[in-house]
Amino acid sequence: MTEDAKDEVDRLVAAWQAERPDLDVEPLHVLSRVSRLAKHLDRARRASFAEHGLEPWEFDVLTALRRAGRPYELSPGALLRATLVTSGTMTNRIDRLVQAGLVRRRPDPDDRRGVLVSLTDAGLVRVDSAFTGLLRWEQDLMSSLTPHDQQTLAALLRTLLAPFDTFD
Repeated sequence: MTEDAKDEVDRLVAAWQAERPDLDVEPLHVLSRVSRLAKHLDRARRASFAEHGLEPWEFDVLTALRRAGRPYELSPGALLRATLVTSGTMTNRIDRLVQAGLVRRRPDPDDRRGVLVSLTDAGLVRVDSAFTGLLRWEQDLMSSLTPHDQQTLAALLRTLLAPFDTFD
């Protein structure tokens, strides 16, 4: 890309500079691009998941279980932490995924009051297929950047994002 290339953010920043020369609008160069990119990524991911018969929330729950490793099983509490939703929302999501045959519940052998949620064979096939499709699309998107630029961008974004991410 040349220095002459312009995007919507360049136009937006120029307009703000003209209207409010008293303000430092430099953050818009980065953060407006991140925001716009996030919206484009959300649309593309939704389309990718739909190709595999999944909603984004279904993908979130299924991938949390898949990342857990065999037997692809977590407690509802662990799923809450992985997906950042409320317990009522998670209960509803698990109910719907059970109905769809993508997960199952079973009693937790270590906690008489607890349950564990695990992927069914159909859930495993579906999430693996959706994740493979998503990665193909994302690799294609990132192909305009060199591997070094991808690593640099990831490191810079990590620096911006880290204050928002807290781990228990």
